[in-house]
Formats: sequence, structure tokens, C-alpha cells
Amino acid sequence: MWVVIAITEQEFKQLTEYIYANYGIRLKKEKQSLVTARLYNVLAQKNFKSFSQYYNYIMEDQSGEAITTLVNKITTNHTFFMREAQHFHYFRDKVLPYLIPTVKDKDLRIWSAGCSSGEEPYTLAMIIDEHLGKEKRSWDTKILATDISSRVLDRAKGGIYSSEEIASLPSSWKNTYFKKQDKEKTVLIDKIKSEVIYRKFNLMEDVFPFKKKFHVVFCRNVMIYFDHKTKVELVNKFYDKMEFGGYLFIGHAESIHRADTRFKYIMPAVYRKV
Repeated sequence: MWVVIAITEQEFKQLTEYIYANYGIRLKKEKQSLVTARLYNVLAQKNFKSFSQYYNYIMEDQSGEAITTLVNKITTNHTFFMREAQHFHYFRDKVLPYLIPTVKDKDLRIWSAGCSSGEEPYTLAMIIDEHLGKEKRSWDTKILATDISSRVLDRAKGGIYSSEEIASLPSSWKNTYFKKQDKEKTVLIDKIKSEVIYRKFNLMEDVFPFKKKFHVVFCRNVMIYFDHKTKVELVNKFYDKMEFGGYLFIGHAESIHRADTRFKYIMPAVYRKV
């Protein structure tokens, strides 16, 4: 028999405060039914009778499995190839022509933060490959792609997408960079898959452990879940981990108040460290 386990206001407050403190994600009161629905199966499988029991389980678990499951359940990973396409056009037409002649040691460093199921970093990899052509072999253009969800990272590493999912890509890309797996699925060629390094990473970490600074950071449609203070702190950390002249791309649904950042506004959702 299917029985709904209700979450009390106190339990919702306790759980969402933990999520906010550790992952920066603010879940408002109107998300209470969504949280309940997404976590129902977890509670049912563990035979928990309340969300308090579930919270205690998370706190006591030493394996990391409970936290991983929670993050996978409460994060929304909606993305697709060429999402907010003008960003990719700007990257192709303006950013690469500026960076390629100026980057030292042919070491181009790009970070896709909140990469979800891989569409964004793989698109960047294809643009770079097409731009550099035969010169590509003399460059290090590996893209760091991070997310807090192990579920989407596992999917991204496979590089497998349906024909429908890649429909928005140029025909030349589909012919060059993908191969048929079966009637419904296509898979990226190893040449492009190997250009992206996937790592699980929480943007709420106090210190970003990267030895070298980035020339480009894509962090799109991630900060919509953050409050103002968290967003400002994250943008400042991006600034400190970027080379001068580097570009930050955020989502069009997001904005950075100019008084809160050292980045220079370039165009909607595009900023630069100058």
C-alpha cells in the first residue's frame, strides 16, 4: 500500500537548513511538496517512518552514500545542447580569437561549473576542436567539468545522447563528433570525450583547490538556487581563480549587481576580469 510520509514544518526547516549550509541551495516553503515527493522512495526503501529518522540517518552515515543520494534527489539537472546558444557563439567568435594568440604555453584552462549531464563542456570541446583544427594537437585544452551530483556526472562521462538530444547541433558536428550506438542513441567520439575531465565538486567549498587560474568559467543556471550573499561570495571566488582578461558566463535568468563584483559587465550574462 502506497502511504505518503508527511514532512512537518520543523523537519522541513531542519533538512533545508542543512542543505543550504552545505550546498548553498535555498529551498523555500513552496518547495516542501517537491522535496517530499523526491525523497519518498528513499524513506520507503529504508523503512523510515518520518523525515526526522531520515535526517538522523544522514547525520550518522559515515560512508557518504546518504549525502550523495540526498544531493542527487534534490538537485534539478535540466540542460540541453546549445542552451542559451548566444553564449557559445560569443565564445566562438570573440573569446577564442582573443585567447588563442595570448594564452601562454598553449595551455587553455576552462571550467564548466555545474556541468550537469555534459552537454555544456562537450559543446565547448567541439567548438575548440573546430576552431583550432590541425593546431589542436599542440594545445592543452582540457575542460574541467564539475557538479555535486554523482548521478549526472556518471551520465556525462558516458557521452551517450539520443538523436533527439543532439538535434539542435550542426549537421557537421553530428557527422564528425558522434557515432551511432543504436537506432535511438549516439555516442561522442573519444577525441571529444577525452577533452573533458569530470569531477564531483561542491561550489560551497571555502577554498577552490585549483593550482592554476582559469581563462573561462561557465557557471550557468546554478546561482538561481542561491541567495544574494551566497551568490556574491561565489562570484568573488571565481574572480580570484581567473586570469586577467578571462570571461565568466552565467545564466540569462541570473544577474550580478555591478556594485557587488569586480568583474566588468560585457553583455547580458557575460562578465570579464579586467
